[in-house]
Amino acid sequence: MRKFVIMGVQGSGKGTQSAMLASDFDLVHISVGEIFRWNVLQHTKVGAQVRRTMAAGELVGDDLVEGIVKDRLAQHDWNYGFIIDGFPRNERQAEFFLESYDIDGVIHLDMPDSEVRRRVLARRLCSGCGMDYNLLASTPEVPGKCDVCGGELVSREDDTEEALAVRLRDYHQKTNPVLDIFRRKEYVVTVDARPAKEAVQQAIRDQLGLPPHHPRAAEGAGQAAGTGRVAEGSARP
Repeated sequence: MRKFVIMGVQGSGKGTQSAMLASDFDLVHISVGEIFRWNVLQHTKVGAQVRRTMAAGELVGDDLVEGIVKDRLAQHDWNYGFIIDGFPRNERQAEFFLESYDIDGVIHLDMPDSEVRRRVLARRLCSGCGMDYNLLASTPEVPGKCDVCGGELVSREDDTEEALAVRLRDYHQKTNPVLDIFRRKEYVVTVDARPAKEAVQQAIRDQLGLPPHHPRAAEGAGQAAGTGRVAEGSARP
């Protein structure tokens, strides 16, 4: 069983790298962001709270995040392990996580803020099925339309220069102390997140001592579909 935490600022590729690891090692990918987006699309009470917070360019409250993660992990459907992103977000949550789970590693995807801005502002979300796109790497066949359901691609409400500046500031203020806690336990491997996704994946595996990555045909399409399934499955009660 393998249990990993993946950390990185928005746009650093956490979802992509998590999906690649999850696919090859039968891990459950638990994405806090995907769980929240599923709730927004399903118009749940949690979704309404998240939507208001995101529209204001703020981070969702730590208590809500912690509750979502505890509930998700309590399902114990991760027979071969899990990889979680979006948690922990503060020192208290990091201590709780270390006390509750024997993790095998913390993957830190390092990326300059300038590159984060370039990537995040190119992101789009399908208004129909919730599929994620990044116009820098995955241009849809029909401009502005989802390849899966034909829905309109829109920018996320929180993907603005102003909101991103707030998130970057909060991320660095909260994440650096969390990384320091994990570093003291010698769990952290830091990987440059700027190269191509295959190169980043291989660098992660090299540092964690995992078998090499062998890209499969149409992997990109499979990952896109897999991301959608993870978001829905992870969010359902």
